[in-house]
Formats: sequence, C-alpha cells, structure tokens
Amino acid sequence: MKTMTCKQMGGACDETFSAETFEEMAELSKAHGMEMFQKQDAAHLAIMNEMKSIMEKAGGMEAYMAEKRREFDAAPED
Repeated sequence: MKTMTCKQMGGACDETFSAETFEEMAELSKAHGMEMFQKQDAAHLAIMNEMKSIMEKAGGMEAYMAEKRREFDAAPED
C-alpha cells in the first residue's frame, strides 16, 4: 500500500489517497478531481486547465502519466 497526495498526483491540495497499484491511485485521484470540479474549486480548476493543455500535445498525457507512475513506484510503502 502506498499513500500519495493530490499534489503528488498533479492536483492542487494535500488530500491523501492510498492504493496498492498505480491504476488504483490514478482512479482515486480522478474521482477526487471530478468531485472538486463539481464543487468548482478554483485551485483544482486551474490545474485542470493546465492538464487540458498537456492533453492537447501529441504524447503529452502519456508522458505525464508515465512520470506519475514513476513517482508512485518510487513512493515508500506505508
């Protein structure tokens, strides 16, 4: 089990997520982002706009996710 913050996963806050795999961590982060979008949280909306520009570049999202996977892999076990 590993724990990372929203910020470590590319978000805007210090909320923590715990998961066994990167895929689970990414899903938790995504669900949190959707919740923050529904709440129209300004800090998270700003990050989402940055993500939009990353996604528009060819290979941008793949590179971004690969970096987040490396960070997950390097995170210590709980």
